[in-house]
Amino acid sequence: MQAQSRAETHVSLQGREKQPFLLTSARGQALLRQIPLALASLPMLAFFALPIVALVLRVSPGALLANLVDPTVAQAINLSLTTTLITTGLTVLAGTPIAYLLARHRFPGRILIDTLIDVPMLLPPAVAGIALLVAFGRRGLLGPYLDNANIEIAFSTIAVVMAQIFVAGPFYIKTAITAFARVDREVEQAAAVDGANAFNIFRLITLPLCWSTLFTGAVMTWARALGEFGATILFAGNFPGVTQTMPLAIYVGFETDLQGALTLSVILLLIAFLVLAVVKGILRQRMSPIL
Repeated sequence: MQAQSRAETHVSLQGREKQPFLLTSARGQALLRQIPLALASLPMLAFFALPIVALVLRVSPGALLANLVDPTVAQAINLSLTTTLITTGLTVLAGTPIAYLLARHRFPGRILIDTLIDVPMLLPPAVAGIALLVAFGRRGLLGPYLDNANIEIAFSTIAVVMAQIFVAGPFYIKTAITAFARVDREVEQAAAVDGANAFNIFRLITLPLCWSTLFTGAVMTWARALGEFGATILFAGNFPGVTQTMPLAIYVGFETDLQGALTLSVILLLIAFLVLAVVKGILRQRMSPIL
């Protein structure tokens, strides 16, 4: 019996010694299997990376710093950041009830409403701008009523926000619909049984369970609004300090000064990259305790 026990112990020790080698070998085989997929991914990754790298390489640090202190550039940056933050806030505030309604309820006309939200994402930006103009412009559908109330929307800063909401808002709403639909209804029902009302269930259970997805949708909306051009130039115009956002300033710079347009493009790229990097870092820190 002792001899048999020693033999089993010896075999067990040999197995433990071989285990790291087996794990290393398994990882190596997994990496080898990923090589064809990685090679197949290179063309698309290169297509995404090369224009960005080329843009960054064309602008010197000195030109970048010089344009940052330019009043026109500073106004465009300030206007873009201000309007996109307002756009994101209004979209979250007004879009969340719509998303919750579509995610949780079935009613006549639901498909029509869902399709209506999809349309702005598919329309060319120029068409979106013309649609806003003929709706809210001085000669538009609501123009006479707005004039009687001494309200001017077209070619103003308000028009910039409205254009951004129209083209970027659906990104948050569609993401929020998916988030609310994935929440486990049994958890909410259990809270209802314990006496929680609908508002507390939504505030204390539903939102915490899907906040990361909602936050992602809000960031997508902000990013789309930051790059909005077509609807803005047609509905709001291109007035420095009033409606000239970063993309519009780039358009003007491209016609008059290519180096200036390139510099503005890099500035916009850096702003978007830094904000998205910070957002993703916050999300990772919040999700790490769960993972």
